[in-house]
Amino acid sequence: MVKIPDEYRDLLDGPVVVALATVLEDGQPQVHPVWADFDGEHVRLNTGAGRAKHRNMDERPQVTVLAVDRANPFRWMEVRGTVTKTSTDGADAHIDKLAKDYLGVDTYPGHTPDEDRIIAYVEPTRVLTSG
Repeated sequence: MVKIPDEYRDLLDGPVVVALATVLEDGQPQVHPVWADFDGEHVRLNTGAGRAKHRNMDERPQVTVLAVDRANPFRWMEVRGTVTKTSTDGADAHIDKLAKDYLGVDTYPGHTPDEDRIIAYVEPTRVLTSG
């Protein structure tokens, strides 16, 4: 497994909105700003179940995550990887953790009773850095 360099871990541990690139059915790339964190092995992303990015990751699991340092836009990390799993297990608690990290609130304000959340686990296959 490819490692995330320690000197760039802060880009996944702090409130850095990352760009998630997935591939649509017709081959076009789709890029979304998303929240992310790192569990020591996987970049973890959270989204609503059934959304386009979720479908894309299930059908074509190769993704790219780009994190750019907010204080220095010339310092960045690109993580290319494979979504090895998507799961609803713990997804509500995970989005609440991300809301705490990114917004400083205990509960994700976008919770809706009719939407399930998923965590996507991205295993890095290549990491590029700059800055």
